[in-house]
Amino acid sequence: MLLKGKQIFRLGRHPKRLLQFMFVALLCIQSIYSTTFAQDTTFHFRKKTSILDYSPRLNKTRIGVVSGTIGAAYVGGMLYLNHAWYAQYPKSKFHFFNDAAEWNQIDKCGHITGSYVEAQYAYHIYRWAGMNRMQAAGYGALSGFLAQSSIEILDGFSSKWGASWSDIGANAFGSLLAMSQNMAWGEQRIQLKMSLHLVDYPRGDLRNRANELFGTSVFEKILKDYNNINFWLSVNPARFNPNQKRAKWLSVAVGYGAGNLYGGFENKWTDKQGNVYDYSSVKRYRKFFISLDYDLTQIKARTRFGRMVLGALNWIKLPAPAIEFNTLGQVVFHPCFFLNMEMPIYLKK
Repeated sequence: MLLKGKQIFRLGRHPKRLLQFMFVALLCIQSIYSTTFAQDTTFHFRKKTSILDYSPRLNKTRIGVVSGTIGAAYVGGMLYLNHAWYAQYPKSKFHFFNDAAEWNQIDKCGHITGSYVEAQYAYHIYRWAGMNRMQAAGYGALSGFLAQSSIEILDGFSSKWGASWSDIGANAFGSLLAMSQNMAWGEQRIQLKMSLHLVDYPRGDLRNRANELFGTSVFEKILKDYNNINFWLSVNPARFNPNQKRAKWLSVAVGYGAGNLYGGFENKWTDKQGNVYDYSSVKRYRKFFISLDYDLTQIKARTRFGRMVLGALNWIKLPAPAIEFNTLGQVVFHPCFFLNMEMPIYLKK
């Protein structure tokens, strides 16, 4: 989906949406790099290598390209974010703000997944430049952590927000998850993914509130709507069992989501005219899933383009049967959980 000029401007005025937009872009880029550059974790070279292969030793030209690109992107992104958003609000002394209970921790899952993906992206870039596996894993994790955590500095100097220890902890967790697997195995056997399920909000105040908070387009909902986004931890048993010959692409995933969120901490808000809306009777709840999944990087592709396509799709939790357990006391079987393709069967209401 192409963004129009007004949509891009709105992203610039909403830092969380901007960061999430950058996160989705990095997901796609990381997936392409991880599949193109890391099909073989044994790190061997053919007689004829291409520009996309890892360098067998530190390559000064590639190090320069990597350093310049990452440095320019980081500085440019921070300057743009400060100008587009934080400059419009009053500054304060550096301070912290406890947002650990916000949004049923869905935003923390986003921080974990974002830092994990960015650490993976950096890992493969450093390997491409010629670093060995251990070096690339360490620097990759540091890059992912710093990329996500730098925003806390801007938050900390803004009187409207504050730096968050829970965000920093989430960033560290995601980066360390990527680093530990790269160091131990040279591959990601435990992967983080996300999926989208479009909620049909009830007409009236709740729909108006959701539109105000999360936007109305599918693209905005992918970036911001905490009632729509689900995060998954996917494990491929075949990666732990080298003797497995069949269905090496089949994985098992556990997921987490939330529902009925119309505010960070509670379903009560005040509009710009001072009118108070109290929907505390609408119970906020958590959703837990067990599902099948697919590790697309385990599907053999004859061409580099095919591997790139499969890698680009691998961060998405694709359609599969799923069982949901939620804190409303419901047990729901979803024959095909993906967007709104499902036909839920309530095993317990």
